[in-house]
Amino acid sequence: MKADIHPEYREVVFHDVTSDFKFLTRSTLGSKETMKWEDGNDYPLIKVEISSASHPFYTGKHKVIDTSGRIDKFQKRYAR
Repeated sequence: MKADIHPEYREVVFHDVTSDFKFLTRSTLGSKETMKWEDGNDYPLIKVEISSASHPFYTGKHKVIDTSGRIDKFQKRYAR
């Protein structure tokens, strides 16, 4: 591996602003904002609008809407 070509891989805090959920993980992203985490250390803070805490698929609020019977039309067309 070549030296000094890879980005710095460090611990950062991701903050989901819609659900006020925060988690600590490792990333190459950086930020000028920092946050003091539960362990007392300061970490770069990355704000995101959606995460597993607010995404409809992971929260169980995901709905499949079948407008005008498209699934039924498809099944009739390709029925054997």
